[in-house]
Amino acid sequence: MAAAPKFAKTHEWIRLDDDGLATVGISAYAVEALTDLVFMQLPEVGRAVKAGESIGEIESVKAVSDFYAPVSGEVVEVNAALPGNLETLGQDPYGAGWLVRLRPSETGELAALLDQAAYDALVKSQPH
Repeated sequence: MAAAPKFAKTHEWIRLDDDGLATVGISAYAVEALTDLVFMQLPEVGRAVKAGESIGEIESVKAVSDFYAPVSGEVVEVNAALPGNLETLGQDPYGAGWLVRLRPSETGELAALLDQAAYDALVKSQPH
């Protein structure tokens, strides 16, 4: 069974899957904060990314927001159906609403990320 997701302070989640790849998305909190999504730009498959690097954009009617790689690695798959079905992010942000799959190059970077309880505490401390 896949591991529980970890969270970045920038509201991305990452889950290490049984196949050694990592699935990445944005949290339900981030989706709710963005509201009314209108556009998404995903990274190219094969792109090498560093932890904390912007790898794409999500645009709502009120703002354009970058999303970031929670760990370093290579983009091996993108959710190509998502840009045409942005409502999936709000309906299932931790399932069908995933953004990219990475082949992590530095699995130790996962240890620096937040667990669910720490992420929940971070979200509660932020102004709405």
